[in-house]
Amino acid sequence: MSVAFHFYFLLVFSFLASLTNSQSDRVQSNKNVAMFVLGDSVFDPGNNNFLNTSKAKANFPPYGETFFQYPTGRHCDGRILPDFAAAYAGLPYWRAYLEPNNHNFTIGANFASAGAGALVETNGNGIPLEVQLDYFKEVANLLKDQLGEADAKALLQGAIYYSSIGGVDLTSFAVSATNVTESQIQDYVDIVIGNITDAVKEIYKMGGRKFAFQNVAPLGCVPGSKQSYNTSESDCVESLQTIATMHNNALNIVAQELASELPGFNYLIFDFFNVVMDRIQNPTKYGFKEGDVACCGSGPNRGSTTCGSLTSAYELCSDPSEYVFFDLAHPTEACNIQLIKLLWNGSTDVIWPINLKELIELEIETEVCFGKDDLIIDEQISIDGVSKTYN
Repeated sequence: MSVAFHFYFLLVFSFLASLTNSQSDRVQSNKNVAMFVLGDSVFDPGNNNFLNTSKAKANFPPYGETFFQYPTGRHCDGRILPDFAAAYAGLPYWRAYLEPNNHNFTIGANFASAGAGALVETNGNGIPLEVQLDYFKEVANLLKDQLGEADAKALLQGAIYYSSIGGVDLTSFAVSATNVTESQIQDYVDIVIGNITDAVKEIYKMGGRKFAFQNVAPLGCVPGSKQSYNTSESDCVESLQTIATMHNNALNIVAQELASELPGFNYLIFDFFNVVMDRIQNPTKYGFKEGDVACCGSGPNRGSTTCGSLTSAYELCSDPSEYVFFDLAHPTEACNIQLIKLLWNGSTDVIWPINLKELIELEIETEVCFGKDDLIIDEQISIDGVSKTYN
């Protein structure tokens, strides 16, 4: 068998496996919707592969080897949560928005970038939220040209806007700031939340009505933080845990305020912080052997940035499915497989006020009536046949 034929066979096999798994992962929704993803490394499908200046990349082995059998740029051994969210909604796994060649934006796009901050000044080597928002606006305008004004608005209005951002900002602040007061921390959190709120309002102005917010991880308990701060096995970095909790509380409040302020605004908050924290503290309860040591990296928690390095030694576990984390801060595919079930149809102890399946199936019937700011004026929201009109 020639090398060329062998390579071609592997490509075809990988493609067919992707299709098969996509079908088996899907818990079919009754609706076909687009999805637009914004965020940082937890959601990045490989956009940073196309950034010449970014060091926050995962386009080398052993990343991607569990499922794709090659590195895609995902900071995971396999699929990330947005991949599973897409599959459950009947969509294909994500291509990076910055990947060349044609895209089908009628199914949405993933703009997430490792190192991205809600603030432009957060230097994480990624695409900041402001630029991701600009990318979305470009896509929205392309859809209007492609589909026409009415159909594009219907697509954008029915789409899911799935986001996870803020962790890079919070970590950068906590690491760099010293002797800060609680009020100063809260002021910084408010600035981060303010930027996220502004982005949400911009998406709403473009037609977005269904927002899926994932709160930030337990930043002080991930392997990278525990190793950097040399914590004991059962301890976490209190300053990081505090700022993450303050951010998540503020996100919850602002989402409720937006729902009251903006007609037709619908949302969910997925409690990523606590569902991951539970697995860190009780790994065996969920079928894992390790909760605070990563599969790949170096040091006592394998919490370094050396995973896959060609110049520094690192350790790699034999079975990533036994670990909550693949590297210093990112869950394994095995962990994501558990989390998607909670995101999709979890109860209100982990996701509120509704879950992703309910958010997708929520009907928004719109009268084509636009004000000078191009906002929809009259909307009818229907859940389980019960309708409410907003004016």
